[in-house]
Amino acid sequence: MRNLNTSVLGSVALLVLFLVLWQWGPGLLGMPEFVMPQLSRVAQESQLMWQTGDLLQHTLITAFEIIVGFALGALLGVMIGVSLGLSPSAEAMLSPYILALQIAPKVAFAPLFVMWLGYTIYPKILIAILIVFFPVMINVLSAIRTVDPDMINLVRTMNASRWQIFRLVEFPSAMAALFSGLRIASTLAVIGVTVGELVGGNQGLGFLLVDAEGQGNTAGVFVAIVMLTLIGVLAYGAVVWAEKRVLHYLPKAMLSTQ
Repeated sequence: MRNLNTSVLGSVALLVLFLVLWQWGPGLLGMPEFVMPQLSRVAQESQLMWQTGDLLQHTLITAFEIIVGFALGALLGVMIGVSLGLSPSAEAMLSPYILALQIAPKVAFAPLFVMWLGYTIYPKILIAILIVFFPVMINVLSAIRTVDPDMINLVRTMNASRWQIFRLVEFPSAMAALFSGLRIASTLAVIGVTVGELVGGNQGLGFLLVDAEGQGNTAGVFVAIVMLTLIGVLAYGAVVWAEKRVLHYLPKAMLSTQ
């Protein structure tokens, strides 16, 4: 408990130091506002953007795209990961194509999706799905492959069906690895949606960032960056909260197999 309190106090102290440097550092270094605005200037700009309604509207749009892209990408990753983990032949056949899709730069797909689907939310969601899919899939695949065979054999001696083996042994054993992938994917979803909005968006925080940059409004750029960071932190925190809630109910024997 004492170590926890020390860590929290250390984190708070670092945050305060960062904010102090942000507020007074640019002035001490003689930086003009268009290069590095002070924290108070960014706060004023965020208040102005909030009052006009632009900040709230664009934040909600980006948050919606992130949630949908993350959910669909994670679901697809779990389905493909489980399927390939249970079928080595399917993995051998499909893994080169999945790897090629992962290696291909996702930014290159953004203009293509915009050309196909227009300036809508769908290109951003598709990019988020592509980015989220791989870390979830590979973690689930590896976990399914490394399940303790003794546990599987034990359940088989009880005349368990293939579905029961998966439900009682394989999937619970893969939960820890799944949430590790979801932690990574929660931050990548923010990156994917932002890339899509930067390349071809007319709404969302990415668009707000580009619009502020075009007007030379550096404070507005920082407002968009801060909001994107907050969404990413909240997404990561939600995954961590869900992980603690779910893994708390799983037997420790299941988790120790990872």
